Amino acid sequence: MARKITDGPVRNKERTKANLITALGKVLKKNDFTGLRTRSVAEEAKVDRRLSYDYFGGLEGLVKEYLNNKDYWKIQSDDVEEIIRSASEDAGKALAYGVLEDQFDSLISNEEMRRIITWGLSEKSPILKELDLKRENIGELVLREVFDKHFVQTDKEFRAMYALMMGGVYYLTLHAKMQENTFCGIDIQQPEGQEEIKKALRQLLNKIYQ
Repeated sequence: MARKITDGPVRNKERTKANLITALGKVLKKNDFTGLRTRSVAEEAKVDRRLSYDYFGGLEGLVKEYLNNKDYWKIQSDDVEEIIRSASEDAGKALAYGVLEDQFDSLISNEEMRRIITWGLSEKSPILKELDLKRENIGELVLREVFDKHFVQTDKEFRAMYALMMGGVYYLTLHAKMQENTFCGIDIQQPEGQEEIKKALRQLLNKIYQ
C-alpha cells in the first residue's frame, strides 16, 4: 500500500496559512484590532512574518481571508436561488427568524466576531466595508424576491422593522459581553436571558406577519 503523504510543499503551505489565520484570531482576542500587526500575528503563529506576504500579500490580505473564513453570515451567493425558492413557501418568515437567531448565537458566543463588529464601528476599513457590502448585496436579492413581494400590498415597512431587530441583536450582544450588565433587567449572558430575547424576536415577527 502506498504510504500516505503527510508532508510536502503544498501541505506545509496550507498548514501555515491556516496557522496564520488562527493566530490572527488569537491576537484579535488578546489585543483588539489595534494590536493587529504582521509581526504580532507571525509571533503568535511562530512563523517568519515574510510568509504573511508570500501567502496573503501582507496583513490586509490575511485579514480578508480571516474574515471570509470566520464571518457569521450564513448565506452565500451560490445558495441564493435555493434560499429564495424555499423561503417563498412561508413568505420568508422562517428565514427571517433563522438569520436573526444565527446572528445572535454567533455574536454572543464568538469573541472574535464581536471584536470585528467593534472594529467596523470604530474606524473605516476597506476590508470590512467590502465584507459588509457583500452581505448587503446578497441580502438585497432575498429581500426583493421574498419579503418585498409579500409586503408590497400592506402598509408594513418590513425592511425598516427588520433593520431595527437586527440592529438590536448587534447592540444587545455587544453590550452584554463588553459591559457585563443587564439590559432592561435581562441578563443576556445567561441562557435564560438569551431565550427571552429569542422569544421576543419570534413574537415580533409573528405580529409583523399577522
